[in-house]
Amino acid sequence: MSTVPDQIPSTPAEAVSSPDYAGLVRFLVLPFLESPDSLRVDCEISPRTSRVLVRVAFEGEDKGRVFGRGGRNIQAIRTVLQAVAQSAGKMAHLEVFGSSSADREPVEEKAAPPRVPPPRPIRSQPR
Repeated sequence: MSTVPDQIPSTPAEAVSSPDYAGLVRFLVLPFLESPDSLRVDCEISPRTSRVLVRVAFEGEDKGRVFGRGGRNIQAIRTVLQAVAQSAGKMAHLEVFGSSSADREPVEEKAAPPRVPPPRPIRSQPR
């Protein structure tokens, strides 16, 4: 009696299905959200270019927690997503939107520029 399946996949691509990118991002983002019902995740996989585009939308109040101090949380989520995509032979990109409404606009993801103190007045020295 043999315990080997009748059909063995001939290529590694058949043996491993594509990762669940949307599920992964949902798993990583949900702990940061105060209103988890507002989370929307959309994933597009392009077989021709081997690229994965994941779009995330959530309520504006949760933006600070998802991004984290200096953008550390969102960068960590992107790193995990890119590592999983790379292990599957793909490149991944994560876009974040501020609201789940129909007219979504991308959230500004750059850290605030450093504050520069105002110039000091020049004092004339007595001669």
